[in-house]
Amino acid sequence: MGLCLPCMGGAVKDVVETPDPEIKRRQLAEAAEKRQMEASSRGIKNVYSVEQKKKKQEEMEKRMTASGSGGGGLRWQVG
Repeated sequence: MGLCLPCMGGAVKDVVETPDPEIKRRQLAEAAEKRQMEASSRGIKNVYSVEQKKKKQEEMEKRMTASGSGGGGLRWQVG
């Protein structure tokens, strides 16, 4: 009976080394970040425009809270 093992000379070339745990962790983090960016921009043609609108909205909210919440809106005067 023969054995189905590769020759010892060629076996060293076929061995796949596992990457350093730190490198693997970094690669996984980069891949997750890339997937997250792709998912967040899916269906949006102009990502920059959406980011600008979001910043403007946040600024408006800050201004509204900074100006005070005294009921806001129009004042009616009966006279």
